[in-house]
Amino acid sequence: MKRKRSYSRITKQALSIFGKLIRVGRTERGMTAQELADRAGISRTTLYNIEKGAPGPEIGTVFEVAALVGIRLFDFDDRTLAMHSARLDAKLTLLPKSVRASKQEVDDDF
Repeated sequence: MKRKRSYSRITKQALSIFGKLIRVGRTERGMTAQELADRAGISRTTLYNIEKGAPGPEIGTVFEVAALVGIRLFDFDDRTLAMHSARLDAKLTLLPKSVRASKQEVDDDF
């Protein structure tokens, strides 16, 4: 049996807003739900779930649908995005590869 996942109010609101942005973008471009679903390679039901803000669809699928209707995920040009990506790569090389829970209990009783 599939376990039910709970999401915070903020996450639910963000999903709902993003879904509405996708629906507005689709409608402004005069695309039917079936046309967009076909272009994205998904079912109309999956598109319906994305537009309703359901948390189930894969994030890559949601981003692809957003791109197809012209929703920019980042407000930068390709050069700026590449620069940000390079900075993050440099920062990640300085950070530890993994984080482990501390085995020592902190003694904060002064």
